[in-house]
Amino acid sequence: MLNIGHNRECLFDDYLIDTEKTTAEFLLHHPVRRGVVMRHDAPWEGNGSDYHNFFYDNGVWRMYYLGWWYGYGKSVGVRLCYAESRDGIHWEKPNLGLIAFNGAKNNNIVLDREAFGAAMDNFFVFRDDNPACEPEKKYKATASVSHNKKPHLMAFYSPDGFHWTKGNEITHEGAFDSLNTAFWDTVSGKYRCYFRGLHPNTETTPESLPTETVVRDIRYIESTDFVNWSEPKRLDYGEEDEDVPLYTNVVQPYYRAPQMLVGFPTRYICRPGWNGSFEELCGKEARLDRMKSRERYGLTITDCVFMSSRDGWHFNRPDEAFIRPEPEEPYGWVYGTAYPSWGMIETPSDMPGADPEISMYVFENHWADKPADFVRYTIRPDGFMSLHAGAKEKQIVTKPFIFDGSEMRINFATSARGYLFITLTAEDGTVLESCETFGNSTDRRVHFDGDVADLAGKAVTMTVRMLDADLYAIRFC
Repeated sequence: MLNIGHNRECLFDDYLIDTEKTTAEFLLHHPVRRGVVMRHDAPWEGNGSDYHNFFYDNGVWRMYYLGWWYGYGKSVGVRLCYAESRDGIHWEKPNLGLIAFNGAKNNNIVLDREAFGAAMDNFFVFRDDNPACEPEKKYKATASVSHNKKPHLMAFYSPDGFHWTKGNEITHEGAFDSLNTAFWDTVSGKYRCYFRGLHPNTETTPESLPTETVVRDIRYIESTDFVNWSEPKRLDYGEEDEDVPLYTNVVQPYYRAPQMLVGFPTRYICRPGWNGSFEELCGKEARLDRMKSRERYGLTITDCVFMSSRDGWHFNRPDEAFIRPEPEEPYGWVYGTAYPSWGMIETPSDMPGADPEISMYVFENHWADKPADFVRYTIRPDGFMSLHAGAKEKQIVTKPFIFDGSEMRINFATSARGYLFITLTAEDGTVLESCETFGNSTDRRVHFDGDVADLAGKAVTMTVRMLDADLYAIRFC
């Protein structure tokens, strides 16, 4: 029997859903580009400012990212940089005074390869909220480090997020040339780590999909102490998984429903060869120039997909794009498009009085001979997926479940004509029916013809009749 208690249950998967009786369809939604919130125009940042990751800490969103130039005759090695924000919209790069660049320390650099003394890359930072965490290791990080020409994923520790000490090896069984993420999962009581791997391309793929001999994938390990880790295993997307290369992973607990993990991996699509569409696609000359180094630098285009999990290993992953490349412009549609940052921030809507939104971020101007931009996107809370009905009435039927609370609240949206009718049926035959519910709210109380509290602790089944509507999440409180 499913017991959801007071949990917010987001409709990212069929955990609650009786799929044989449900006619409403799962629908993937897409974030909206809001614009540039920070430009990486310092000489140590450059067009390679990427792999942003951030977390909330004592009233401030603390963000770390890589700064580096590449191509076009410029060469600045990889540096770990820092920025912060109090609202997710305005970002500042404080003068840290830690690392010299061209003889001066008035910059926001935290680490660089010269200061560190090794080929450090892909640095990911998180605040450890494990109650047993030692104060001198309150901030932890993962980074790929080259040793004997082989990549290793190493742990780093810091008492303040600025002064770092290299620690233990996490694993050497991977590629790690991406943002490798790790965090303390408060629900499961363990550390989770996700990193880049490779496996042979043994499948026959459609002509438009990658033809490379290896497929980029995501691997998972876990630990109770951040020192001893499980054996790596590839993420499991189910039997119908399409084996498409995934580059980054950006897996994180969903802050509004921490029993769920969400990820926004970048999908790597290398076309089999140059064709007429490349002739017309934006950035043709730069694309051809990159191909002189490696063909895939011109033939590969990336986008972003959405996935969710309840156990950290099995993921539900729709195969359509969550973030598509934006309309064609000189620096878009490249290998490096739609790389999301790790982290989400709840920000006010541009519409006064409306519910807040979730801000997510990507970087732009990859491969361009100009500074990278840090760009904000927004989506409604819980709005990654919904159960949807169009112009014909559909229904949702759940599996039996138990809840706690005296009222039901939903995240939903309808048209002016659309509606939801919700029925709760208990195991003892008690039936509660809602009034017609319409509108667009992330937290609407549902009115029933009886007392919801009378059903708390009993096995109930929920049925929803809906038309021209989306249901994103439910909770009892």
